[in-house]
Parts: sequence; structure tokens; C-alpha cells
Amino acid sequence: MTQRELAEAAGVSVKLVQALEQNDRMTSSIGSLVKIADALDRDPGDLLGRRRSLPSTAHTGVQEVLRALTPVDDLLGEVVDEGQDEDLADVDAVRRAVDYAWGLYWSGRYEPLIGILPAALAQLAAAGHAAPSTGAAAMHELRARGLWVTACVLVHLGHPAGAYLAVRQALDAAGHGTDDLLDAVLRGSLSWQMLAQGRYTEATGLALRTAKALEPEGGTGAASPQRRSVYGSLLISAATATARGGRAAAAAELLDEAGRVAALDGDRTDYESPFGPSQVVMQTVDVAVVTEDYDQAVIAARAMPRAAALPLAARARHLTDVALARTQLGDLTHARDTLLTVHAMAPDWMAHQHLPRQVLAELRLRDRNPRLRDLARALGVTEN
Repeated sequence: MTQRELAEAAGVSVKLVQALEQNDRMTSSIGSLVKIADALDRDPGDLLGRRRSLPSTAHTGVQEVLRALTPVDDLLGEVVDEGQDEDLADVDAVRRAVDYAWGLYWSGRYEPLIGILPAALAQLAAAGHAAPSTGAAAMHELRARGLWVTACVLVHLGHPAGAYLAVRQALDAAGHGTDDLLDAVLRGSLSWQMLAQGRYTEATGLALRTAKALEPEGGTGAASPQRRSVYGSLLISAATATARGGRAAAAAELLDEAGRVAALDGDRTDYESPFGPSQVVMQTVDVAVVTEDYDQAVIAARAMPRAAALPLAARARHLTDVALARTQLGDLTHARDTLLTVHAMAPDWMAHQHLPRQVLAELRLRDRNPRLRDLARALGVTEN
């Protein structure tokens, strides 16, 4: 295909195709990259260089996790000995294990997380069988949270099929519990998975349908803070998917509504997920970057509260978006300082993400600062 033919097939400008092909530009809106990938019949991850750039050690243990998600013990006639471990029925012990897994996830420490997940998933499955009837609902909900964190890390490591399997199993486990908000949160996570696969219409639809079911008749003010938090997170999920689908105005309306909800309670964390003014600012910047409105991204970032209640991985992602916007605007000094800050605060997270690598590669074309050269070497980002 010529550059013009590819541009016409993908519905993007010839100028963008030329810039990407000639390495004059490493970054582009996710929506444009998905269109180009579809035109080439390729996965967007191939264009992002994700499979080549991420360290191979990140995938160590993934197959064990996938095996843990697809057991055949029952078909082999193997039965769990419920008396072999008294901790199996200990809700607090199981909860500590799940909380530890989520702590690793939000710290961006994917390698140790992948290392513990096979045993953790086996323990969670066994605990569900061993729990007395009075504690069965709590154990099922804990298993749902364990499967959920498994799904999340598999998305980051480029295993969408395994992630989908894990989150669907999480939804099934939550169905045996009594917490309707957990079910809604998991649907929101599935919406995020659809977004990561470029399935923007489905992602938006799922998030909005789930949010509508949560909205109380008396308005969000009549709901509990926890319910408002989940509802607001779903609005944000819908907004990010909508923006990637090319509907910037509709995304802005959803973010405005999420902002009104966030103002009621401030920053908080429910069901492993942050929500509040800080999260709304973060996603407003994300939407501006996705739609290539880089001036607005920088302006929106200034509204981030000084004491932002965001987990480490979320803060690192937000600053990476800011660095991308600064790079595109030619503000190379601020872009460089921001990217170096991300690496200083979250080196493990950065080592397993393709976006900061893209930003670094593009920044290196314009800024030959030795600190960027050293960072490129540390991350294995090759010179162009």
C-alpha cells in the first residue's frame, strides 16, 4: 500500500502516516493508531512496538497464571483436601493475600505480582470450597477480587484473552456473593478491557448501561459515597472510551457529570479504584491527549490537587500524558523533567509500559540530553 492508500483506508491524514513511517513522530492518538492497525489487519500493539519493547522477564510466569485460570482438577478426579490448610477458611488470611496482590498492582510491580498469582488463584479456589456456608459469600467476593487483579495485570502484559477469561470468572464469583457494587465495578473493568482492545462502542455501552443501573431515582446526592464513587468511575470509563471513538464533545459531557459527582465526596478509594476530583483531572488530561488537544491537556493538568489521592501507577500514567503533551507542544525541558520524574517515582511501572517508551523515543529525536540517553539505555529503547 502507498502512504496515501493506507491513509484513505484508515481514515487518517497522509501527513500522519508519513510522520509515523519516517520516525518524525513516534506518538499518535490511540484512535488513529487503531484505525491504521485495522487497515493493516494488525493488532495495535504491533504498531506500538509493545511486544518487542517490553522486557521478556515481564512474561515469566504468565503461562502459569493462565494454567491456574483453566484448571482440570475436577475432570481428573482430584478433590481438594479441605483439612490440609486451616487458613483456607480464614477470611482475614485470604483478604490479606488479595490486598497484597492489589498493592503490587498499583505499585506497578507486575513481575512479583505474576509470580504470586498462580498460588494465590489456587488458594482462592480452594478457599471457596472450604469456607463454611456462613462465610461462603465473603470468600466468593474475595475470589472475584483476586481474579480481577489477575485480569488487570494480564491486560498490561498483552494477554487480552486471558484477561477476559479472568474477569468473566470474577463476575461469576461475584454473582455468588451479596455485593451488587462489586458486580458493577467488575463490569466497569470489563469495559476498560474492551477499550484496550479498541472496542470503543462496546466499552462505552457497557459502562453507561452499568452506570444507569446504579443511579438512584433521587439523583446521586441520595446515594451513599461508595455508590457515588462506583457510579462516577463508570462515567469516567465511558468518557475515555467515547473519546477514543472520536466523540470528544460527548466525552466532555460525561467528564462534567463525573466532576459533579466527585465534588460531593472528594478523593476516595473504593473497590481498589480511586475516584474523586484528582481522577477526573487525570482522565480529562487523558481525553485531551487522545484527541490531540495538547494545549488543553496542559491546562487541565494544572487543576490536579496538590495532595492528589492517586495510587502510584495512576500518578505515573498521568505524568506520562503530561510529558507527551509537552513534547508535542515543543516544551522539551518540561517534557524531559516530567518523564525523568516518572522514572524516578515508578521505575517498575515504566519498565512495563509502552506509552512512556514512545514519548521517550520521540523526545530523544529532539533533545539529546545525556539524562534521556541514560534513561533510554536503562529501558532498552533503541536509538533511531
